[in-house]
Amino acid sequence: MTHGIHTHAHAPQTEGHTIHWAKYYDLTVQLLTLGQSKKLRAWTIDAAQIRAGDSVLDVGCGTGELTRLAKRAAGETGSVFGIDASPEMIEVARANAADEKLNIEFRLEPIEQLSFADNSFDVVLSSLMMHHLPDNLKRAGLREIYRVLKPGGRVVIVDLKSPDSGLERFISHLMAHGGMRRGVQDLPALMQEVGLVNLEFRAARAPMLGRVRGEKRA
Repeated sequence: MTHGIHTHAHAPQTEGHTIHWAKYYDLTVQLLTLGQSKKLRAWTIDAAQIRAGDSVLDVGCGTGELTRLAKRAAGETGSVFGIDASPEMIEVARANAADEKLNIEFRLEPIEQLSFADNSFDVVLSSLMMHHLPDNLKRAGLREIYRVLKPGGRVVIVDLKSPDSGLERFISHLMAHGGMRRGVQDLPALMQEVGLVNLEFRAARAPMLGRVRGEKRA
């Protein structure tokens, strides 16, 4: 595995929205979660039940904060990968993992065209990425997630809810998501379509955020 930084990588083609301001991403997440980002990441890892030796994929890994936590949970015997369609995000994620001496492989690729073999991962994670995708791309991405999950594997997605209170609508407009009509609470229907089972939705303590968990039938 490599942690090298490729400064001339080109973004892959995708219909999803790609973030290029990687330097400010972690601060933006802190603001969006009202300072609860570390708790939110821990909440995600807990739901995934990552064990030592697990293979884990972080889809839309951004700067790799969640990916690094997944690697610590999977341990030296675990294999952890992160993918993102933004070259800037992948560069920062590789540098962060190298700084912490964590053996993680980051790949520049979109969710709808994963380069991994069928039945590769015990766990697939996604955090604050799905809301950037149109519905057709969410379906395509979820089909890819289903494909690369092992039978009995788990998927955990944390993302924005569509706002249902005055405070949440205010935060949504503040973060330029005012027109968002679908949220993470709508994902279980799409996840069921692609074959995922044992679906569970939970709202987060932070406004506007929620978590969906599902499994691939063993």
